[in-house]
Amino acid sequence: MLKPLFLYPRRIFAGMALACVALLAFAVLYLQNIVGLEPCPMCIVQRDAFIVLALCSLLAALTSRRWLWFLWGGLGILAAAFGAFTAARQSWLQWNPPEFATCGRDLYGIIESFPLGRAIPMIFRGSGDCSAVDWTLLGGSIANWSFLGFAGLGVLAILTLAAQRRSLPQR
Repeated sequence: MLKPLFLYPRRIFAGMALACVALLAFAVLYLQNIVGLEPCPMCIVQRDAFIVLALCSLLAALTSRRWLWFLWGGLGILAAAFGAFTAARQSWLQWNPPEFATCGRDLYGIIESFPLGRAIPMIFRGSGDCSAVDWTLLGGSIANWSFLGFAGLGVLAILTLAAQRRSLPQR
């Protein structure tokens, strides 16, 4: 049933890149500049993961070599998994906020002030800002929708690469 969908993997990867750009534009142009929401450190990490996913998808869409589809698609799947993990962690913080919410440092302040080995756990620990739910759509927070976006794009990339793997000539 889905086989015709996967006959054109370059189009699928181009659509994935376009979806990432649309989600980033919504976050930056609407939520940040019109609604006035400031991104927390985990939101910035999710934006970075969407950027990496968009770049990998775009590079996969621009090539006609199968092995490069697998390379860029695989890296895109890793970016989607990392972004989904970050969004899931932020969703968990929103459902189980810490007792004492503090306004932690911003992402760049953490990275500049601490070595990378200490900065990464601090980013994922979150802050009071990361547990705040300032905007919802259909009952889901930004982190919830971000998780669904990463999960959907990751599954689409996996299905696309799996369909290409099945269509390789057998030895």
